Amino acid sequence: MKKIIKYVLLDIIKSKIIIAYTLFLLLLSIGLFNLGGSPDKGILSLLNLVLLTVPLISIVFATTHFYNSYEFMELLVSQPINRTKIFMSEYLGVALSLSVAFLVGVGIPVAVFGAGLTGFYLVLTGVFITFIFVALAFLASVITRDKAKGIGIALMLWFYFALIYDGIVLFILYAFADYPLEYATLAMTALNPVDLGRIIVLLNLDVSALMGYTGALYKSIFGSVWGITAAFGLLLLWALIPVLSSRRIFSRRDL
Repeated sequence: MKKIIKYVLLDIIKSKIIIAYTLFLLLLSIGLFNLGGSPDKGILSLLNLVLLTVPLISIVFATTHFYNSYEFMELLVSQPINRTKIFMSEYLGVALSLSVAFLVGVGIPVAVFGAGLTGFYLVLTGVFITFIFVALAFLASVITRDKAKGIGIALMLWFYFALIYDGIVLFILYAFADYPLEYATLAMTALNPVDLGRIIVLLNLDVSALMGYTGALYKSIFGSVWGITAAFGLLLLWALIPVLSSRRIFSRRDL
């Protein structure tokens, strides 16, 4: 399994797409920190970039890679190698390579510009988001053999979590404005890894004061060490559930 992970990881890291992705994040991160004037403003601008582009690149690249690796996986399946090991090696290889690109592109500028604990939360959130959307990409890929359909499902998942979901939440809050929805809003936040990551970073920037009672509720729950641990635990679940589901489908179906 280690040999397969190493092969996939090294193969992807040498890819021009990954190099371009790393440089894009690196240049944009440095630019945003320089334009922001302070580390906190740079982090706030970078947060919006991370939560929009990282899920998109991760899910599209992972889906494309999965379909392009079909012949390689068929070759491995013909050998006395467990299917679960093949699938998890592919997943970890893709997720780790994209995470390395993210750590170089965003982690280095965050460390250089002294963003502190907030910057650490941003980087950790970005790594979790990478693993989550690679898992969703693999789930979309094992559902159908058709590459176009798989990429379409993956893009719809990104569109839903990054854009549509917030609109649905705003509509619910507007439609039921006369009712106390603070705890419902908290539950809806947990159902979207992108929103969950945003809340983790924003609360550490003390923006919760601008969010009213809901912000105070978020602060009371996620403001402590246990709260932050629980939030990252939810992100871990968001990565585990789709990857375990897709692994089960992959191990049972014909290639």
